[in-house]
Amino acid sequence: MVEPFEVAGVEVKAGESKTIEIPAARLYTDVETNIPVRIIRGKRKGPTVFISAAIHGDELNGIEIIRRLLTKKQLNTLKGTLILIPILNVLGVLNQSRYLPDRRDLNRSFPGTSKGSLAGRLAHLFLQEIVSKCNYGIDLHTGAIHRSNLPQIRADLDDEETLAMARAFGVPVLLNSNIRDGSLRGAAGEMGCKVLLYEAGEALRFDELSIQAGVSGILNVLAHLQMIRKSRTSKALEPYVARSSNWIRANSSGIVSVKARLGDSVEKGDVIAEIGDPLGDNTIELKAPFSGIVIGQSNIPLVHEGEAMYHIAAFRKVDNVGEEVELMSDTFLPDDYTSLVQ
Repeated sequence: MVEPFEVAGVEVKAGESKTIEIPAARLYTDVETNIPVRIIRGKRKGPTVFISAAIHGDELNGIEIIRRLLTKKQLNTLKGTLILIPILNVLGVLNQSRYLPDRRDLNRSFPGTSKGSLAGRLAHLFLQEIVSKCNYGIDLHTGAIHRSNLPQIRADLDDEETLAMARAFGVPVLLNSNIRDGSLRGAAGEMGCKVLLYEAGEALRFDELSIQAGVSGILNVLAHLQMIRKSRTSKALEPYVARSSNWIRANSSGIVSVKARLGDSVEKGDVIAEIGDPLGDNTIELKAPFSGIVIGQSNIPLVHEGEAMYHIAAFRKVDNVGEEVELMSDTFLPDDYTSLVQ
């Protein structure tokens, strides 16, 4: 027998799919805001997994990933329970802002409390109503405004089960990432729920590569957990684990001429950008301090000295990772499409 399952006082029976509105906050205009949640329950037993997006209100790729995921026929034969939360930070999305109206970062407010700030109350609500009932989770993110991230998984890769899920996701870059204080991933881990963090794209933008890789990755993880059948047509990417990464900062102020782009392999000493004055009289080279893959990049061609420009992950076999990045782009995008990876 499949056990009863309830969220926000609404029971979802085995074999059912329901949309639930979880009351989140009442505005000073006396308007109630709700978190939309879709719960899909299989007829047979299996893990309970949540997929969350827009914990930062300007990170929109995850919303589209979940929208597309809901169209996939593989979910019709689901084992276990899948909980989809396309917009966690509803107020942030309304304002197209990373933060909540109380100017707090929701992903630094966990575990929160029912009597705390707006951010703390929302964090507490999400943990109690969703995360506490799950075995696993995938939290969908993008880069910040004017910064793009190569599709990548960040997780506690020292945990064998989490590492296996990360490898199954199917993106070239896995980054062993420390838990940040107040994060959803950290609070979920304390409750026994193992979470992957998917980073891809730029804030306030849809990116097709990031979206398609995200949809495919979630289906791969569900298949790995034996919740759905594995696709026979999916191409397996060989992921590589980076144990360290660093942002490379501008060594001068001026106009940027980009030499390295997202997804590029760089060797130590390679020129990754040139920074010059508006008249082009003085140009200073910015060089890679170590070998790796560009996994994050600023998109603004103007910098002040000290500003972060490139996020580079260190790998022992840089060329191999570069080949997998190209394979990912070829797999998900037509030849005439311009994506983050150029």
